[in-house]
Parts: sequence; structure tokens; C-alpha cells
Amino acid sequence: MTVNKEELKNKIIYRSQYRGSKEMDLLMSAFVKSIINDININDLLKLNELVNLGDENLIYLRNNPTDSKINTENNIVNKFISFKY
Repeated sequence: MTVNKEELKNKIIYRSQYRGSKEMDLLMSAFVKSIINDININDLLKLNELVNLGDENLIYLRNNPTDSKINTENNIVNKFISFKY
């Protein structure tokens, strides 16, 4: 399966801006914009998974990274946890 990198980037950007809560829209879109042009295709796929998580899971991940069920060994997840908005 081949992945069109630009199409995937556009999907990620769109999803990051339209999440459900305005606060998470702002946080996630700022995070995505800060890294999207500097990561490889594998990290884009990880980022796509991250932006498709529910807002509640992302908030819990940011506030309780060690207790989260989300794999924090993922470098994209770690960048999200440490991202300063």
C-alpha cells in the first residue's frame, strides 16, 4: 500500500482543526503545524493516529502521561505531551 504524503498531511491538518472542542482544536492544530513539515511518513502515520483519538483521551494523555493507556514510547506522542502552546 502506498501512501500519498501530501494527501495524508492535508487529512491530518483538517482533523487537527475540527475536533469537537475549541480548546483541543487550538492545541492540536498548533501542535500539528509545528511538526508536520519536518517528519517522515512513518511519523505522519503515527500523527494521524494521534489526531484521530478522542479529546478526552488526549486531555488525559497530556495530564497523566504515565497512567495513560496510549503508548508513550511513540516519539510523536512524546512531542505532543511536551508541546508548549
